Amino acid sequence: MSLQISDLIAQMTLEEKAALCTGETAWTTSGVERLGLESAFVSDGPHGLRRVAVVPSLMAEAIPATCFPVAAALSASWNVDLAHELGQAIAQEAIDIHVDIVLGPGMNIKRSPLCGRNFEYFSEDPLLAGKMASALVDGIQSKGVGACVKHFAVNNQETRRFTVDAIVDDRALHEIYLAGFEIAIRESNPWTVMCAYNSVNGTFAAENHYLLTEVLRDQWGFEGFVMSDWGAVHDRVAGIKAGLELEMPGPSPDRTQAVVDAVNAGELDMATLNQAVERLLKVILRAQETPKGGGTIDVAGHHALAQRIASECLVLLKNEDNVLPLDGNERVAVIGKAAKNPVFQGGGSSHINATRTDSALDFLRQRSEVQYAVGDASVDLDQAAIDEAVTIANGADVALLFIALPESVESEGYDRDNLYLTPQQVALIHAVAAANPRVVVILNNGSAIDMHSWINDVDAIIEAWLPGQAGAGAIVDVLFGDVNPSGKLGETFPIKLSDTPCHLSFPGEQDIVRYGEGIFVGYRGYDALEREVLFPFGYGLSYTQFEYSNLHVSAIDFDLGQALQVTLDVTNVGEVAGKEVVQLYVADVESRLPRPVKELKAFAKVALEPGETKQVTLTLDDRAFMYYDPNYSQWVAEAGEFDLLVGSSAADTRLTTRVNLTEGTPLPSNIALNSTLNEWLADPEGAELAKPLLDKFFGEEESDSLGVDMLTFFQDLPLPQVLRFTGEDDSDKNPDEIVKDLVDKVHARSMHKIQA
Repeated sequence: MSLQISDLIAQMTLEEKAALCTGETAWTTSGVERLGLESAFVSDGPHGLRRVAVVPSLMAEAIPATCFPVAAALSASWNVDLAHELGQAIAQEAIDIHVDIVLGPGMNIKRSPLCGRNFEYFSEDPLLAGKMASALVDGIQSKGVGACVKHFAVNNQETRRFTVDAIVDDRALHEIYLAGFEIAIRESNPWTVMCAYNSVNGTFAAENHYLLTEVLRDQWGFEGFVMSDWGAVHDRVAGIKAGLELEMPGPSPDRTQAVVDAVNAGELDMATLNQAVERLLKVILRAQETPKGGGTIDVAGHHALAQRIASECLVLLKNEDNVLPLDGNERVAVIGKAAKNPVFQGGGSSHINATRTDSALDFLRQRSEVQYAVGDASVDLDQAAIDEAVTIANGADVALLFIALPESVESEGYDRDNLYLTPQQVALIHAVAAANPRVVVILNNGSAIDMHSWINDVDAIIEAWLPGQAGAGAIVDVLFGDVNPSGKLGETFPIKLSDTPCHLSFPGEQDIVRYGEGIFVGYRGYDALEREVLFPFGYGLSYTQFEYSNLHVSAIDFDLGQALQVTLDVTNVGEVAGKEVVQLYVADVESRLPRPVKELKAFAKVALEPGETKQVTLTLDDRAFMYYDPNYSQWVAEAGEFDLLVGSSAADTRLTTRVNLTEGTPLPSNIALNSTLNEWLADPEGAELAKPLLDKFFGEEESDSLGVDMLTFFQDLPLPQVLRFTGEDDSDKNPDEIVKDLVDKVHARSMHKIQA
């Protein structure tokens, strides 16, 4: 292929090269007919295909395709094998309806539950997001269809998404907002990456050389091409220089001409343009190796798969007195319009023309004696509808309340105003709960909601998310115990919006949003603030119970480069089969820079029959113990102790042990002229070399002269200024010269130790 690509580039005119870097239509790359180069077709994803029937049109009706559970739901399965299987099914449909590249998965971090597009994203945690995305990409690309991870990067809100500048510090950028992308890039090698609309620290993502070249390619080894989100490019030539190969949508003759003019004027090097063309051609030609089109979607088979996936995504949040599962003999009051007309996906570019749609009400009527009332057709208070619901609830053994956020609430393009259900829904829950002692709430939503006003009134809650076109069958299976719920939350549910760590800075002011909470996003923030939550990250109930035992680690004292194997036994001590998600968190006992209380570093989902025990093995590599140090612009690990916490959620630790990293990342000293006294004392070489000066200048009498500890008093003062405060004048060098000499000695010693 490489020879073919070099031949193509050699034969292409400047104008053809420039045109290739801009879409031919809203959904296709540019072809070169005289050279036999065909266009590649891209389609919206990520939980199914929105492949338009009329190609030039951006918003034309889409060809029917299977609507699978959204990413918010899929992440709650914590099942990477399931994500891989989903990717294969999406790829097969792509082949059937002629799609070369699927625009997904979306994997931005859920910084705030208000983000209108959260349903398209996996998690507040980068490890969970990265692992699920990697599995999905692997599944898609295993069949010869390209995947496109998006939106790179720091795209965590819809408010002013085209113009907002996300101001984020280096630690948060690398540890939270880039880490998931890094996992997906390194583990699954996606063919393409889509840049975000927003700016990151002052530079638009579409023209951000640091993100698109220094990080994505130089550090992570990305080999595919980068495309823009639709309409994200501001300066096309700057974009190519930064590492943005493809601008979408097309056609854009002015952009093509801008590239031609820049090359002719010497502003853009032809070698840079050729590199962009080469990257595009590699993917386009690779996509065409898999013939597309002419097939028929397996509607029934993929619908059944969508239901099976959804059944592992549902999270049982509450189950007082084991009101669930139902036994089928109850008289059931079914309330809520979502029971009849399901809400199973969000709005925007991912909205799929589903091949078929199931109704929970239809399935329930096949299982029990059912009466139905709409209850929440109105957003505002409708007492007559509530009264009707109360009437049927009074005569039932159990009331099932299907509560869905209105479809207009969660969508691409705008953020949510609050976490509340509608006034009608809240009033309905209260009224039905007063009328019936057994109330089950089934929720359809793409992110956290506020439940604090009604959670104590109901007996059971199922978080069903936006579960795709076959979600209704999965819900009914869980209600009756045909499927034991095994979903776990991929995001924290706060008690109220003001509890969220980013509350005071979301969505920012004007065109600036400051990520003031830094690395303390999601459970990391709630832990650090010691703030109670409604439901913690990783939480989910089952119809059975699991016990953890026999925790072992392959080594207590370990070195960098030595992976740790963590093994434990999990036993199903209940009476029904079930699946448990084992979560492993790491906590740094003592660190130089602030770190989260704990961080998810590994997980596994295990299926167990009643009474069965299985051994689970989890692996921790070097990165499990590292943080990003902005002083060195790299990931570092510090020698010392770490706690390993194994449990069923971020708030439910079952087993713990402590390990010791014998030696950390070897680092050169970063002592400089203006380093503070405290920084000198924290540096091993610096402390040793500075000690004679400090002993000379801070005698016991002088330390006591102001009634304070003088070393502590001066700890944040640069060392030259410290020396000036002492009044020392018996040296032939001034304080700056003295400290410069010490800095040189520190660096020489530091490098000698590293090289040794």
